[in-house]
Amino acid sequence: SAVNLGAALVELDKRVLLMDLDPQANLSLSVGAPRVKYSIYESLKGESELCPVNIKPNFDVVTSSINLSSVEMELVNEAGREFILRELIEPIVDNYDFIIIDCSPSLGLITINALTASDSVIIPVQCEYFALEGLGKLLNTIKIVQGQLNKALDVEGILLTMYDTRLRLANQVVDEVRTHFQDLVLHTIIHRNTRLGEAPSF
Repeated sequence: SAVNLGAALVELDKRVLLMDLDPQANLSLSVGAPRVKYSIYESLKGESELCPVNIKPNFDVVTSSINLSSVEMELVNEAGREFILRELIEPIVDNYDFIIIDCSPSLGLITINALTASDSVIIPVQCEYFALEGLGKLLNTIKIVQGQLNKALDVEGILLTMYDTRLRLANQVVDEVRTHFQDLVLHTIIHRNTRLGEAPSF
């Protein structure tokens, strides 16, 4: 979702920075970013500033690495640890029209940093039952962040994704989310596409 939203904004002549905050680094791999000396891990640790990699005109990426999986333990005693990402972004925020931060599904310190640094959040929800379970926990976390760390944070919307029209469960999830969250649910639904799933292997 982050990659495609970023790529679409670039096509609209916007200056876009994608930030990969997932230790699996799928976003970095998806856009073909090269391995670099300083990833988001080194920046969060205070060893470097943010080091965006240019992918194409108006399209930059801050890459991730597997080392990011240990950063929460390493920063556990750091003062102001929830604000590290916000402080890193401040010097470069005017260089871009949009900064899109891609997070892993966990609700740890890295995700809290992303929510604290953001103006708004888009919540992708796979059209599966377990995604509904995670949605409630995420919304509770967002409320806590809004109350204590970032009063300006808005929920941009809930994005239904990986939707398969043939599955009754997928349709039930769509109905359930729209019933409970109404105007928060974005009109566009992203359908599951087998060819897109196969594309990275090529």
